[in-house]
Amino acid sequence: MIRLLRPFGRTVTYTRLLHLFIAIVWPSMWLFLEEAWWTWVVAAVALLPVGLVPAMRTVEGLQARLLLTGQRHDSDSAGIVVAPSASWSDRGRLVVWLQARLLIGCATSVFTANLLMAVVDLVAAAFGGDTASGESFLLEGHSWWHVLLLAPVSVTLAATVVGSGLLITALARRLLGPSPAERLAAMEERTEQLLERTRIARELHDSIGHALTVAVVQAGAARAAGDPAFTERALDAIEETGRAALEDLERVLGVLRESGRPVSGRPALTDADRLLESARASGAEVDVAMTGPLDTVPGPVSREGYRILQEALTNVLRHAGAVPVRVRIAVDDGSLGLEVRNPLTGAVPEPGRGSGLRGIRERAALLGGRAHTGPDRGDWRVRVELPLR
Repeated sequence: MIRLLRPFGRTVTYTRLLHLFIAIVWPSMWLFLEEAWWTWVVAAVALLPVGLVPAMRTVEGLQARLLLTGQRHDSDSAGIVVAPSASWSDRGRLVVWLQARLLIGCATSVFTANLLMAVVDLVAAAFGGDTASGESFLLEGHSWWHVLLLAPVSVTLAATVVGSGLLITALARRLLGPSPAERLAAMEERTEQLLERTRIARELHDSIGHALTVAVVQAGAARAAGDPAFTERALDAIEETGRAALEDLERVLGVLRESGRPVSGRPALTDADRLLESARASGAEVDVAMTGPLDTVPGPVSREGYRILQEALTNVLRHAGAVPVRVRIAVDDGSLGLEVRNPLTGAVPEPGRGSGLRGIRERAALLGGRAHTGPDRGDWRVRVELPLR
């Protein structure tokens, strides 16, 4: 019983009824002047060219969002579009919507008015009074029959109010909802947002993970060395790496705060020296060989290459410690080749373990390249090939 009465405690039940009544205000005023049935036909015909106006979709969509769903006009979860009509299909659906709203509004208003009049007459007859028409209602002298009839009439009235609101809301989501092209555009936008979030998470993982790894390795080495000069160098390396990580963090947070802000200032392979110096300061012997013009590498490839190198060096320091590392960066034949090798000092990681190696493979795949990670002749090797075009 409570569930049946619950809709009558919601504001949206009555705003839906108001939405239907608004649709017949101007035809009703015309009918009051002419008093002819054909005025409704003229009203329906007059709505045909109105539905072809692109801006009418915005007007109808805003009304539907506010009155039929009870949500804010800027809410996208209502399933109702407020953008102007972009195609003839949108205009056609809007024409059908205007006709359906007029028809359902007319039927609901007439039926509701008659039921309300019936309720008033039944109550008046039950107490021995006159009906709205001034005559006795139904069975004269048997007022208890009027009380019995009052219940089904009231239930029918309530069902009309709730049912018409549910019907017009369902039609609104169908006829004022997004078209297939708009659904595809929304899906593409959502996909871009998810990709951007994944990229930002990967950026934070690589940058902050590298800084923390360097700090831990340097602190441990300084404690073990017990040399004030070495400790001073270790603190300098920790400070420099931490400052670079803070700059990366501030840049990423700036992108998150301002969604329309362009991504700028991301480090590229031309800034690889600071990564190499950071690894050397952590005790690793880094042997570097760079061939080809790094400054001609396209921005996206150069930036992703920097992050791949950063993650590879971070993995060396985290899992192997201060060991000799060989880095090879080559630009030739329309591709960028990057290789990082270090001696294996422990158990070989299981395939697919760790988000760092997975991130390297994902970065390479997004650029149409290839990444190979794993043991090779007693070394752990990270080999990445990225196309420049």
